[in-house]
Amino acid sequence: MSASRLVLLGTGGGPTPKVTRSAPAFAVVVDGVSYVVDCGNGVARQMAKAKLGFRTLRSVFVTHHHSDHNADYGNLFLLLWAGGLDALVDAFGPPPLIRMTEQFLALNAYDIATRIADEGRPALAPLIRAHEIDRAGEVYRDERVRVRCALVKHPPVEPAFAFRFDLADRSIVFSGDTAPCDSLIELARDADVLVHEVLYEPALDEICGRLANATRLRQHLLNSHTTHEQVGIVARDANVKCLVLSHFVPADSVSDEAWREGAARHFSGEIVLGHDLMEL
Repeated sequence: MSASRLVLLGTGGGPTPKVTRSAPAFAVVVDGVSYVVDCGNGVARQMAKAKLGFRTLRSVFVTHHHSDHNADYGNLFLLLWAGGLDALVDAFGPPPLIRMTEQFLALNAYDIATRIADEGRPALAPLIRAHEIDRAGEVYRDERVRVRCALVKHPPVEPAFAFRFDLADRSIVFSGDTAPCDSLIELARDADVLVHEVLYEPALDEICGRLANATRLRQHLLNSHTTHEQVGIVARDANVKCLVLSHFVPADSVSDEAWREGAARHFSGEIVLGHDLMEL
């Protein structure tokens, strides 16, 4: 079995399209097979830019139902199918993932039917097998990977999940969106890599600005995300080897040095500042 690859397809946080970062999405690649975590806007194009073959997709994992994590959930299948995807893909995520899948197929029924009839493509619906998860535990296992999940703290969204991939050569954990919580620390215990969201608290005034909902938005960000200092504590307490910062909020106005300094106050291991299309 070849060494696994971790590709950061998108590293910006929040639903608004960014100039410098794509929306949250990641790929774990083993023996030419791709497993995608989260489907922010543009995930299919990011796969193309990363030169991940469209027919390599095996499974998709959605951490929670915020639009920066699921906006292109259906589009990922539709666009990769147009690019040659012809094998079954399992999808995992919180309810109502099954209904979302059905409604996406209904929304695009005309295009799908046209391409089947005019271009000779296989039916798309049988290629997507959606599974809803609502509790912690093992989610998926095949000959290359074992995937487990933990419930994390991302109010008011429930359930929200973190995922751990145990591979032959290493373990990789994706925090999803979460405030610091014991369940994530336990899931990430002794992992080789922890990919974790991060919020730069001093920038909250910049983020919220003069928005009419500024007070509520500020409180949401503090209640349901992890600051650049807290993330170092999480990585330290989980005893991970490498902390990869991603899902940056804000996406492009804070220096790498500032992000790194906050995390390093409590974590002495390797810290990587994630950027789109970075491979680890």
